[in-house]
Amino acid sequence: MACFGPSYAQFNDTTNYYVNFSSTGIINKTNDRSAYVLNNNFKFSLYKKSHSLNTTHGLVYGEQQGKLSNRDLTSALDFNLFQTERFYYWGLASYERSFSLKINHRLQSGFGIGYNIIDRTNAVVVISDGILYEKSDLHNNAETGNNRYETFRNSFRLKFRFLVGKAVTIDGTDFVQHALDNGHDYIVRSNTNISVRLMRWLSFTTSVTYNKLNLTRRENLLINFGLTLERYF
Repeated sequence: MACFGPSYAQFNDTTNYYVNFSSTGIINKTNDRSAYVLNNNFKFSLYKKSHSLNTTHGLVYGEQQGKLSNRDLTSALDFNLFQTERFYYWGLASYERSFSLKINHRLQSGFGIGYNIIDRTNAVVVISDGILYEKSDLHNNAETGNNRYETFRNSFRLKFRFLVGKAVTIDGTDFVQHALDNGHDYIVRSNTNISVRLMRWLSFTTSVTYNKLNLTRRENLLINFGLTLERYF
């Protein structure tokens, strides 16, 4: 995602809007083998100097040799309340389904605090931490049995965005979420994008995404290429 809420270098006290859509993927077909993965993401944000609201939605779909490999859906809504130019409060609600990670349903909601380590026009680095309530329904298997459960997690996040010249943007979000009642239950998620601007509103993007759900011993790694459309207004 190419925009971060707590960035005073970009936004003032008027209402600002941001729309971002990216579509990336890989298709591989030979005489006897075929595989493809498509990764689509949409983000809409509303920003003022005192607060922001963001909604994000993502869908990853893939097949290998005619068999389903990915059908992963994520949807999230979050807000930020800025207390100073460096410090802010955040809240989050999200929903996820994932064939590759063996998640039937997962709901998370919670709140926390964040801090802008760097906040400039060409560089943004943000850290945040908080507590999330989670209700999950994972795929059953012989080893773990019925995996419907509720838990609280500590969620630590790192966000960054760097502009290299006027054409290249490097941005990403990394977080780790540990269950407070089970040290073996943790989630790791990482997303990094490198975008080269072709036009004011259009960029060529390389995206690297990694997810791990330790409870089901599942992980995935996606490296995609495609286009990103974005607009501020």
